[in-house]
Formats: sequence, structure tokens, C-alpha cells
Amino acid sequence: MPRYVLTGTPGAGKTAILRQLELDGFSVVEEAATDVIALEQALGCAEPWERAGFTDAIATLQRQRERAAPLDRIAFFDRSPVCTLALSRYLGRPPSALLAAELKRVVTGRVFERAVFFVRCPGFVTPTAARRISLADALAFEKIHADTYIELGFRLIDVPAGLLRGRAALVRRTATRLAAGEAPPV
Repeated sequence: MPRYVLTGTPGAGKTAILRQLELDGFSVVEEAATDVIALEQALGCAEPWERAGFTDAIATLQRQRERAAPLDRIAFFDRSPVCTLALSRYLGRPPSALLAAELKRVVTGRVFERAVFFVRCPGFVTPTAARRISLADALAFEKIHADTYIELGFRLIDVPAGLLRGRAALVRRTATRLAAGEAPPV
């Protein structure tokens, strides 16, 4: 069954859409970066993204979660290793050997559908312990994300800012049509 990535800028509403899709009966896979950050902060590291192995920890957890995801129905992933590459670029770091290998595996192995749901920034960012980014930086990160996916051969399906139910309905309808081999709604 298809595996779709839900991605976009921090604070765009991906997790809320994912929760709605889960309530609608779809399989969902949580974002790894937020959990890596939360764990590191609980262990006393205030800014784990400054650590050398940060993106490797994310890529490793992403792979563990991907392997645990069911294969018998449509699944939605909150981010992918392509997002981790975008994060690495945003942080000004080259991808590690582990991340490069993971990218090769998911891109050449077509682990995820080529159609990626790109959740657009709503025009503001609500800070959290893990999300310490300004709106201007979030928009810069959004562009890096989009460019990275396109560079690696993915097609972005735009999920514009708006109310949760409408955004989730757009993702649900489009994914269902794509899984049935139909063209996505215009």
C-alpha cells in the first residue's frame, strides 16, 4: 500500500493533520526529529541540533518507525529522510554517511510515494521547546524543504494554509485517488 510523506515548515500543522488522518482510520507514523529533540532536552542538552550526531539520530529513528509501519493500508509519515537532508542543509552541514545511505535507500528503493503532501506555513510560528524558529527562518526552511524534495524527484502536492478539517480532507481525498491510480483533484 502507498506510503505518503507529510512535510513542510515547522509549525505548519502537519501533526494536527496527521492526528485527523489517524482518527479517519489511516496508519500514521510520528515525526522523529521532535522526539529526538525532546529526549536530548530531557537528558540536559538544551539545543541538540548543535550536536554532531543530531541528524543521524533522526535518520535512525525514522528508519525504525518506517520498518514498524503496517504495509496493509495507506500510511502517512510525518517527515522522511529527505526532510532530514533539508534540515542538514538548513543547519549548514553536509549530510553524514549514514544520512546519505538512508537517502539512497529511500529514493532508489521508492520507499515513499513520489507525491509528497507539502503543508504550507500558516503565516505564523508558535514556539515550543523543540521549535525555536522565527517566521522568517521557517519560511527559509520551507523553501529548502521544497527544493530538496524536487531535486530528488518528488512531486509536491500543495496543502495550503487553512482550517484543519479542510486540509485533512484534501490530503485524504488526494491520497485515496492516487492510491486508486486516479489523477489528483485539481
